[in-house]
Amino acid sequence: MPHASLIIWGVSLLATLGIITRPLRIPEYVWALAAAIGLVAGGLIAWSAALAAVLKGVDVYLFLVGMMLLAELARREGLFDWLATVAARQARGSAQRLFDLVFAVGTLVTIFLSNDATAVVLTPAVYAATRAARVDPLPYLFVCAFIANAASFVLPISNPANLVIFGKHMPPLLDWLAMFSLPSLAAIAMTYLVLRLTQRRHLRQRLELVEQLPRLSTGARLTAAGLGVTAVLLLTVSALDEALGLPTFLAAFATLAVVHLYKRSNPWPVCKEVAWGVLPLVAGLFVLVEGIGQTGVTAQLASWLEQAARDAPAQAHWWAGILVAVACNIGNNLPVGLLSGSINELGHLPPNVTGALVVGVDLGPNLSVTGSLATLLWLIAVRREGVQISAWRFLKLGAVVMPPALIAALWLL
Repeated sequence: MPHASLIIWGVSLLATLGIITRPLRIPEYVWALAAAIGLVAGGLIAWSAALAAVLKGVDVYLFLVGMMLLAELARREGLFDWLATVAARQARGSAQRLFDLVFAVGTLVTIFLSNDATAVVLTPAVYAATRAARVDPLPYLFVCAFIANAASFVLPISNPANLVIFGKHMPPLLDWLAMFSLPSLAAIAMTYLVLRLTQRRHLRQRLELVEQLPRLSTGARLTAAGLGVTAVLLLTVSALDEALGLPTFLAAFATLAVVHLYKRSNPWPVCKEVAWGVLPLVAGLFVLVEGIGQTGVTAQLASWLEQAARDAPAQAHWWAGILVAVACNIGNNLPVGLLSGSINELGHLPPNVTGALVVGVDLGPNLSVTGSLATLLWLIAVRREGVQISAWRFLKLGAVVMPPALIAALWLL
């Protein structure tokens, strides 16, 4: 039904525009949810198909809730303020040194806790560090956004979208490292170089020297221990090729319970402040990608990539990576990752083309604020701190940062 396909594509694009521009400051999740409900109510997507699409994201929802609970707990217990003071002291008055420190920590958090953790957990800490140093926060906040995607294919757990692409056919860890180590290092290095170049004017300013380190409360120490346990748990679960969502949620719930039992306080304030709107946003995006899949685009792309891999094997991965990178900025990398997983299964693609899908899904979103769930989470965290960053401002910087990293990663794949 060509008419129905046009409506699905039109509604999906309108939802994306709403998420990007937020007219009348209507939250992002309202646009995704309204579009999904509209397609179902209009009979363009069956209720059963929409429900199945929403249920595909259960592991992602659990993962996000766990990370958001840990982040809010860390914020309320003062862990972020303490870490911020440590960072400001280590910078010793140098904006460039603080930039390098934030980039290094962001890389490690992304690799071992996922890009969503960098957006949710690290961003408030970095803002607090810039507040302590009395410096313009934007260059350092941009580091959190861009490294969250640039370092997100070092390990399978570095981005939930990686798990979505491969599904039950995740390669062993050593095979993953053999394929993605050099491309990911290139992406991280290019992102660093371009960000340092574009932010050089801001990095000339001197920072406020911080002398006194505040006392770290027992609640903050317990929260830090919970974050450490979560990181070890994620690495272990990933090595066993199991889903990450439930372990993350349970680790966060256990940390929340231990902290509040120790303090004999009510955990409700922590739960209340979590950005719950992220969950309907993700659910709505899953439904929209289900609708797009019904237009036949998945089968067509799978066939085209399979043919390209046979006819021009040296160029096929370039087409795959660039196409998926652009698509992520239209429909978000998590649902596009699902679509890529379907393409991978239908097309029986060679390893270099499958690898290009991963690079495109993980790195392509550095172009715009709608590119990845991590960037949307970052934007919500930034706005919560009172900093307003427009989609246009992010796009202008992303258009400079993303292409060199994407080209370097695909060239080394």
